Amino acid sequence: MPMQIPQHTSGEFDPRRAPPHDRQRRVLLGAGATGLLAAATPAVRAQLTIEITGAGANQTPIAVAAFRGEDRTAQALTPIIAADLQRSGLFRMIDAREVSPAPAQPSDVRWPEFVRRGADALAIGSVDPLPDGRLEVRFRLMDVARQAQLTGFSYTVSASQLRLTAHRIADVIYERLTGDVGVFSTKITYVERQANRFELKIADADGANPQTVLASTEPIISPKWSPEGTRLAYVSFERRKPIIYVQSLTSGSRSVVANFRGSNSAPAWSPDGSRLAVVLTRDGPSQIYLIDADGSNAQRLTRSGAIDTEPAFTPDGRSLLFTSDRGGSPQIYRMPVSGGEGERLTFEGGYNVSPRVSPDGRSFTFIQRSSGRFNVAIQDFSSRQVQVLTDTALDESPSFAPNGRMILHATEIKGRGVLAAVSTDGRVRQRLSAGSSDVREPAWGPLLKAQ
Repeated sequence: MPMQIPQHTSGEFDPRRAPPHDRQRRVLLGAGATGLLAAATPAVRAQLTIEITGAGANQTPIAVAAFRGEDRTAQALTPIIAADLQRSGLFRMIDAREVSPAPAQPSDVRWPEFVRRGADALAIGSVDPLPDGRLEVRFRLMDVARQAQLTGFSYTVSASQLRLTAHRIADVIYERLTGDVGVFSTKITYVERQANRFELKIADADGANPQTVLASTEPIISPKWSPEGTRLAYVSFERRKPIIYVQSLTSGSRSVVANFRGSNSAPAWSPDGSRLAVVLTRDGPSQIYLIDADGSNAQRLTRSGAIDTEPAFTPDGRSLLFTSDRGGSPQIYRMPVSGGEGERLTFEGGYNVSPRVSPDGRSFTFIQRSSGRFNVAIQDFSSRQVQVLTDTALDESPSFAPNGRMILHATEIKGRGVLAAVSTDGRVRQRLSAGSSDVREPAWGPLLKAQ
């Protein structure tokens, strides 16, 4: 656990076709065996790389001075901290590389130098080896105008935890200066395809440190994080039909939770992690069911003659949003988890799919088709106001960051799937690509408790 330094010391509808499980079965099925890794293993291919465009309306100028002693470690912290802050779009990075020696504590800071450079805030720190082989990372965030400490922490970590520690420091800075929770230390999952090989991967939120959870010659789709972040539910076609699995990220073990007659698709976790909403065709067209997290106690929720799919829980666990064509075209509906009629939520446009509810429960994101383009949109529950956030043409699979400020999604550039992210006001955009691979099916993981 980090120690604070006292202040005084310093399953989706496809945008181009109809329901995703049918599309994937029709288009993606290949041949061969599946290889399940006992636990997540380092990826062989290159990590995702990020391109950033746009910026927030108001950017805080901040300098991150090189941490004393980080040049003697395998992983420097300051480049990671600075990159995290910059890609949020809310900070303007002030170059501090020429400041020598770099300050490690408040008494080292030459304040006029940072005032001259235009910094409002300054991050300083140090990395020192301990007798047991671990490292002590000390960090302080300073207010340049007041020449005072805003916050500070001390972390005792192993060398392998330096990257995570850098992300956590960026989270602290982000929260202190914006008032929102930082999500740089969270994870994402996605499916990478190269030729006939599909890999379900997890990575840091910046695309670094990718690890393969499952490798297969058959498609893998719809990965979803459990609320505590230690399990993934996903759909695998390894048995030549869509089956839902739940896999532990700590042990690598996995179990089948839905293998009913027909298609099993679009898993969604309840907020307490005890249940899953799934889409089954065992009784006819795609309908939504609730099952316990171990696959038992299946209960049918929707009873329409249409396709009901892509369930997503509201944060309070009382309602589900889902996609249905019961009104003649794919639209988004809401219904109580206890059962009942669905209430239509989307009326703007003739094609709205793939709902995901914001962490605060005030809005939801989805994919809207307009003039032949498929874009990420967001709608407020109370006002029903809709804002289209992207200008690409083939977006899919939107997923909120756990602080609700960014939306991760897949899109297609020159025929190749890439990941992208957009802020909920549309100002900041990122693109995450992986060389020549096709990358799709993203989901942003939850906030994790500090270890």
